[in-house]
Amino acid sequence: MLTILDHLPEGLLHCQARDLHRILPGPTLLHLPGQRPRPLFVSVLLHGNETTGLSAIQGLLRKYDGHKLPRTLSIFFGNVSAAAQGRRHLDGQPDYNRIWPCGDDNAAPADASPEQHMMRQVVDEMRTRQVFASIDIHNNTGLNPHYGCINHLEPRFFHLATLFSRTVVYFTRPRGVQSLAFATLCPAITVECGKPDQPFGADHARDFVDTCLHLEALPDKPVDPHAMNLFHTVATVTLREEVSAGFAPDEAPTDWDITFPPDLDHLNFRELPAGTPIARLRKNSARLPLRVVDENGNDVSERYLRVDDGRLRLRRAVMPSMFTLDLDIIRQDCVGYLMERL
Repeated sequence: MLTILDHLPEGLLHCQARDLHRILPGPTLLHLPGQRPRPLFVSVLLHGNETTGLSAIQGLLRKYDGHKLPRTLSIFFGNVSAAAQGRRHLDGQPDYNRIWPCGDDNAAPADASPEQHMMRQVVDEMRTRQVFASIDIHNNTGLNPHYGCINHLEPRFFHLATLFSRTVVYFTRPRGVQSLAFATLCPAITVECGKPDQPFGADHARDFVDTCLHLEALPDKPVDPHAMNLFHTVATVTLREEVSAGFAPDEAPTDWDITFPPDLDHLNFRELPAGTPIARLRKNSARLPLRVVDENGNDVSERYLRVDDGRLRLRRAVMPSMFTLDLDIIRQDCVGYLMERL
């Protein structure tokens, strides 16, 4: 399932994400030599509709066209077939950022999918090559700042993250994400670059990768606390399967079980006090239509949410991230996450 290359295929530097399948047969790991031998690993298009990573890599490689890279670079092009249709993943496919091997267990589960075996192959290959650092480039669908996500509270991870943004998010859920898999091998980060149609997101990601290619090492010394705003993702918010949902202004009548405001994503990265309404509910509805799960997989909905006068309100002060206006993403993944300041 995995193609491994050691040269740039013709046309790769200028194609659109939708046309990448004409150049690459599917998921592809590309190794390019550089002056320093330990490779920087970059993954793009783990979600086929998040195209900033591809644009960033294309811009970077065009810059070095005809010149040797400062460091060896390994690039994983993920869900090429979903990118051809502009979708997160195709029907029948797993989410390419939920199937990476996490933890110390090197044995694949008995019912592992071909995609899970492929991700393990990528990790094993980069372990053998003594990967220097890992960057997973993503977009999101809501209004969010650019920020970096890490899985270990260690100085090298902090230094890597603050090269991208002062805003840093620590998380351990969901499992199966690329950064968790690589965090056992090297400093690893997921970078969130806003919406995919914003050119400055690709520029920011390109410059960050370029900076990392020039690093000789990531220091072990502590980071100045004033150099970053650190948050901890404490819970994931999902929509219960049987619940109907939509977006509408507060004055508009609806028949949905839950109606989100059309500017729900404006709550992202704002420290909200207890009692803040985040949606309105069908008349006489008392059951929570959303499910909130903590880092250990426990249902903590009652800890964070309450119903009051037809409104779904926060029970405690939190900061949301990745609240989205895309119902498909809500159904496929989640409404968003809840964070607390560290």
